[in-house]
Amino acid sequence: MAKSLNKNLHQARAAKTDEFYTQLVDIEKELKHYKDQFRGKIVYCNCDDPFESNFFKYFASNFNSLGLKKLITTSYSGSPVAGSQLPLFEIEGLKTIKPKDAEAHRIEINEVPDINKDGAINIEDVKRLLEHDANVSAPLKGNGDFRSEECIELLKRADIVCTNPPFSLFREYVAQLMEYNKKFLILGDQNAITYKEIFKFIKENRLWLGYDNGGTKWFRVPMDYDIPTESRKKIVNGVKYFSMGRILWFTNLDTTKRHEELTLYKKYNPKEYPKYDNYDAIEVSRYSDIPMDYDGVMGVPITFLDKYNPEQFEILAKTNNREHAGKYLIGNDPTAKIKGKKLYHRILIRNKKIKK
Repeated sequence: MAKSLNKNLHQARAAKTDEFYTQLVDIEKELKHYKDQFRGKIVYCNCDDPFESNFFKYFASNFNSLGLKKLITTSYSGSPVAGSQLPLFEIEGLKTIKPKDAEAHRIEINEVPDINKDGAINIEDVKRLLEHDANVSAPLKGNGDFRSEECIELLKRADIVCTNPPFSLFREYVAQLMEYNKKFLILGDQNAITYKEIFKFIKENRLWLGYDNGGTKWFRVPMDYDIPTESRKKIVNGVKYFSMGRILWFTNLDTTKRHEELTLYKKYNPKEYPKYDNYDAIEVSRYSDIPMDYDGVMGVPITFLDKYNPEQFEILAKTNNREHAGKYLIGNDPTAKIKGKKLYHRILIRNKKIKK
């Protein structure tokens, strides 16, 4: 299953077709935890076609309840599904654009009026967004690539970036957010944790995980997107969906969960916690088995990050990459091993609550 997923992701990199559109239900499930942090902020949804994006749909519909100052969305002209869905946004001046000749646009929402004066923002209010003088829709000079000069200028104006970036460019995308010191809430594959560039930010406590990191997330993809594994695809009302396995929310917005202490109940027993062949640390195969009384270095699966509290634990290094193995590596091979058996990436941690 993992090989099939990796094959699809590699194909996406090669073909530049990693257009995975997030469902509204997944956005709502995560965003409900951050509402106070969005008040008075400029939100930028780049890498999202406003014709298609449920991020745009969410923030436009909740513009007033979130107390946003501005919503900026840019589209990418290379999108294989641009302009083909979401009839909700058949807006005057835009609805004549067809997928084959859709150009990159920016949309800036400064005000969402309550047309019906009922105190709630409904579909009719959102459809009339761009008829309001305070809001702007205009073509971009380029193709809407997040690395372009005009998109970077829009990024500089933003307070929070919220989107589903191209997974094939995840390293570069996060690096840009860090370079411009932006708050963000974005989706990414769990394996991004193992990237040396991303792990560096995690170790430095500049990036962590959001709330909704369990279960299956289904993403809308172009109809010609190749998904060889039947269990990972479905077609609903003529729309194709792809299940990509463990997809996580990556953020630097504060969360309550990262301040919750992980309850430990097991005591250290050398027979239950083998040492690595090539690391000065013990193996803890499940984060729930972290011993409450061990003050040394422990290797835990990357799923530990979903429970990581920086006040309770210290992240020291990561296996399987010499650059991050640090002083804990014994020998030259950075791949974690027990009795010669290779293990998937482990994060080396120490319990800060135990006094030596």
